[in-house]
Amino acid sequence: MQVEEEERVVVLGTGGTIAGSASSAADHVGYKAGQVPVQQLLTGIPALAHVSLVAEQVAQVDSKDMGPAVWLPLARRCQHWLAQPQVTGVVVTHGTDTLEETAYFLHRVLAPAKPLVLTCAMRPATALSADGPQNIADAIAVVRTAGARGVVAVCAGRVHAGVDVRKVHPYRLDAFSSGDAGVLGHVEDGRLRQLRDWPAQGEVALPVEALDTRHEWPHVEIVLSHSGASGRAVEALVRDGVQGLVVAGTGNGSVHAALESALVAAMKQGVQVLRTTRCAEGEVVGRDADPLPKTTLTPVQARIELQLRSLAR
Repeated sequence: MQVEEEERVVVLGTGGTIAGSASSAADHVGYKAGQVPVQQLLTGIPALAHVSLVAEQVAQVDSKDMGPAVWLPLARRCQHWLAQPQVTGVVVTHGTDTLEETAYFLHRVLAPAKPLVLTCAMRPATALSADGPQNIADAIAVVRTAGARGVVAVCAGRVHAGVDVRKVHPYRLDAFSSGDAGVLGHVEDGRLRQLRDWPAQGEVALPVEALDTRHEWPHVEIVLSHSGASGRAVEALVRDGVQGLVVAGTGNGSVHAALESALVAAMKQGVQVLRTTRCAEGEVVGRDADPLPKTTLTPVQARIELQLRSLAR
């Protein structure tokens, strides 16, 4: 069957459990991530038999080690392929641990009009019942959906907007949630049943071209408010030259008095601070008069946002 040029889908591999290899098919824990090439991941999936695919290996890392060293070349390759008129969209195979961070980063530096879909697996490629092949097939089905756009994540048949997705379980196959926003849709029998609109394209925080690999990324850390919290960690980070701090507060972004005092002092020394909540769902509301500026982002999203803001200065 001849496939038309506009049906071409690009798959970029970055490693992760989806490309993991175990010593035995029954071993879902003692495996090494990022061992199987992305081209091999695409072989033998019946749903892809008549899809024109281009596979490219960008990295082979365990996603716990993900960061700018992979994000920058990944963003550049995504940008390159999305600009090609014959490419419908891009799928990125990724580890689950930091998928939400990569999704937010790509959303903020690319804001693509075409679909950019991250997918993953909770079991390695060599597992007896690997979930990667179905997730890849579902991701490609989403890319090929008419009107698809923006950064989304696909796992266990559920489609999440890249700005909402977060990992909520360490082991089960359906490990992700979209929080209060809810999933964008479900992939059923190779088709998307859409429940809400695609992610808004939004404004690019910083163009990919402006991200210079010759410089270290801004030093931004996350601190947690909890019972008995103090400001000592903040004070140590300020002495170490930290440029930004995200505080994951209790409840509606409340922060222990001692920790808040240290964060206010850090702001007076030029450190950027954002306050969010450590709760798994919901976002900080109200309290605009709080001395620490709030954000609706999750702590890990807020950290990336502060890095991009510092880079844009």
